[in-house]
Amino acid sequence: MKLAADLRAFEARLGHKFQNDELLVQSVTHASLSSATRPDNQRLEFLGDRVLGLVMAEALIAADRSAAEGLLAPRFNAMVRKETCADVAREIGLGDVLKLGRSEMMSGGRRKEALLGDALEAVIAAVYLDGGFDAARTLITRLWASRIATVKADARDPKTALQEWAQARGMTPPRYTEQARSGPDHQPIFTVAVQLDNDEIETAAAGTKRAAEQAAARALLARMEHLT
Repeated sequence: MKLAADLRAFEARLGHKFQNDELLVQSVTHASLSSATRPDNQRLEFLGDRVLGLVMAEALIAADRSAAEGLLAPRFNAMVRKETCADVAREIGLGDVLKLGRSEMMSGGRRKEALLGDALEAVIAAVYLDGGFDAARTLITRLWASRIATVKADARDPKTALQEWAQARGMTPPRYTEQARSGPDHQPIFTVAVQLDNDEIETAAAGTKRAAEQAAARALLARMEHLT
């Protein structure tokens, strides 16, 4: 089959020349546009998640040969979570080539975090099926290279870290409140506040409520650790 120009450009950004172009097309086809003759990317997403996990576990062990499992696990979770996959997808312009149904397109599907993360996992699977494990490893280690190099020694979820900090000091778990929601329905911005028993508070805004909570927790934890 002949790839459209935008997919050829995306293929170049990936750095992988597909032998089977249909795999690339399927990897960027959302379920909202699937049909009997046009398979969607859900099965590829399932496979790509496992390929990403294996490559990332391998890469993190190689990057720090002395790290114990207790440190490797949170680093791994930080590297493979949906938000990270979505960030990588944005960096390579994956949203621009997604094949979406009209309703999904109208609701801002090209910018949705979950959709982008799932699609990137499907692309990883497509590369794996087309070129084998070495090709998939090369792709993942290149796209995640800066993140692997800078992943923190303790990459716990900031909400979990803040809760543990508070409980260690006899406080109740942090309280999160949504303070505002702005922007269009397809691209909302959530503003969330997090507060501790000692009345310390931080706010943050992001495109998802969860991301805003994490950003607020990260900022408050950093301030508390600096103060103490």
